[in-house]
Amino acid sequence: MTALMGLLRPLQVFNDVVLRFGRGVGVVAIALMVVFILYQVVMRYAFNNAQPWPEEAARFMMLWMTGLLAPLAYRRGGFVAIDMVEAALPRFAAGILGLALLLLSLLVLLVGLQLGYKHIGSGCLFKSSTLWLPFTLKFTMPIPLTDLDLTLCTRGTHVYSFTWGWTKMPLTLSFLGVYVGVVMLTLVNIELILRSVIGMLGGQDRLRPMIVADLPEAD
Repeated sequence: MTALMGLLRPLQVFNDVVLRFGRGVGVVAIALMVVFILYQVVMRYAFNNAQPWPEEAARFMMLWMTGLLAPLAYRRGGFVAIDMVEAALPRFAAGILGLALLLLSLLVLLVGLQLGYKHIGSGCLFKSSTLWLPFTLKFTMPIPLTDLDLTLCTRGTHVYSFTWGWTKMPLTLSFLGVYVGVVMLTLVNIELILRSVIGMLGGQDRLRPMIVADLPEAD
């Protein structure tokens, strides 16, 4: 029990801090997404001059909003769930079922981590058609047989540099939002597994309440 609590406490504090920050950034992303969409609507129908960049910018904000807010909703219980079987079972049996589902979810998330890691590595091969960055960022990540370079996609050369200068945004930055979401979903899932095991072992009164934002729960 002590070992499990020792694992849970730092993970819970980390999730508290990161998810609070992610909520703030996610709210800003939603606001910007709405602004971009409204701007496109006005330009298209009021001035008959549709712009090429607002739709892609809105998609970029949507991906990051999803990646940052999905872990928060998962932690709060905001995902849609069918819990008729769990509600009909005795408390301990319901706990076993819930733990099994969390473990199954963890396996899915681990596969998603592997696939997402490869996907962001290939995203540097493609650039945005309308979005530009005022700087050039080059770096590599330890991806087997390939390097992630946000400007040149070079292989075998580890380059870390930052220079000012307008360049088209690599699509890796869009994919990264979803990957960050999968990473945080995995950490939240591990936290929920630890809380479930501790609760089943009789340590429910030792669990510290999770700090969550004001999000609606699934009914």
